[in-house]
Amino acid sequence: MGLAVMILGLALFLGIHMLPAHRDLRGRLVSAMGEGSYKLVYALVSVLGIALIAWGFGHYRAAGMIDVWEGLVSPKTLRILKHVTVALMLPAVILFVASYLRGHIYTALKHPMLASVKLWAAAHLLVNGDLGSIILFGSFLGWAVFDRISLKRRADPGGPPIPVGGWGNDAIAVAIGIVVYLALAFAFHPVVIGVPVVGV
Repeated sequence: MGLAVMILGLALFLGIHMLPAHRDLRGRLVSAMGEGSYKLVYALVSVLGIALIAWGFGHYRAAGMIDVWEGLVSPKTLRILKHVTVALMLPAVILFVASYLRGHIYTALKHPMLASVKLWAAAHLLVNGDLGSIILFGSFLGWAVFDRISLKRRADPGGPPIPVGGWGNDAIAVAIGIVVYLALAFAFHPVVIGVPVVGV
């Protein structure tokens, strides 16, 4: 039941996030609903999707996860992969922050949030060999790759350009990213997710 609810949440969240890649369909929806109503529905569906993903994955874990490959990996290899995941999460968090505090990082990568999602998903796929995790993180990785490719192929300019700052924004993004990374590692992940990531 939990796995099915999580998949439904993924379909809603990632499905609505694929709309911007389909410019004609998005344009027709905006024309029919109005920009404000479209954004409201977009936000509501996104929130509902996240809620279903969290609820479904939590119940899936509580019912007993379905192992796919983790049992085939030696404990030593798994420890190494966990260290790699922890290391990859630092740039992933910094890139996520840099997508809002736009500076040279943003200019160099063009879409640091998608790079962040790809790093986050790939890092978690390294250490989670159960079916639910593979579906969860694999879906986000697939969506991020799809969206990055679609951005290269879009003919229209999209929304109005957002001002880009300089090195100051990058420094702030790195500083905030480190603080958020530490909070995720020492507080959110062990307390909310129930999986310690430091010292294991």
